[in-house]
Amino acid sequence: MCVIACVTALGGGSMRDVLLGHYPLTWVVHPEYLAMTAGAALLTALCAHRLRHLRKVFLLLDALGLVAFTVIGCKVAQQMELSLPVIMITGVITGCAGGVLRDVLCNDIPLLFRSELYASVSVVTASVYLALDDFTGTSNLAVPAALAGGLALRLLALRFNWQMPKFVYRGDWH
Repeated sequence: MCVIACVTALGGGSMRDVLLGHYPLTWVVHPEYLAMTAGAALLTALCAHRLRHLRKVFLLLDALGLVAFTVIGCKVAQQMELSLPVIMITGVITGCAGGVLRDVLCNDIPLLFRSELYASVSVVTASVYLALDDFTGTSNLAVPAALAGGLALRLLALRFNWQMPKFVYRGDWH
C-alpha cells in the first residue's frame, strides 16, 4: 500500500522532473514528501476499517491531488521559464501521471483513458491558473481560484456522472 501511495503522490512530479531535466527529482531534494506520503498511507491502512465511505474519501483525495499537482506542475515549469504550451502540458502531466501509474500498478484501466472528466479537469485547472496568473500578475488569486474551480468541476463530474464523448464504431466501412 505504501508503494502505491508513493507512486501516486510522487509519480507525476517525478515524470515531470525527468521530462524537463529538472534534477535532482523533487522528492529526492525533499525526502519529507516521501515520508509524509508513506505515513499517510500507513495511517489510512490502520483507519480503513472505520471509514464507512472509503471510496468517496479516496475520490475526494484523488480530486484534490489532481488539481493541486496540476498547479504545482505549472508553477515548476513557469520557474523554468518555459513556453505557455509546455507549462500547460507540464501541469497536466504532473496532475495526471501519478494516478495513471497507480491504476496501471493496480491492474485497472487508468481514469485518464476512460470517459470520465479527469485530464480535462487538469487542463481546465491549468488554464484557470495560467489565465489568472497572467491577468493579475500574481499567483495569490490564481492558485486558490484554480484549485477551487478544478476541484468543483471534478466533484460535480463525479456527482452527476459527466463524461467526455466517446467514439463508438458501428458497422462496416463499406
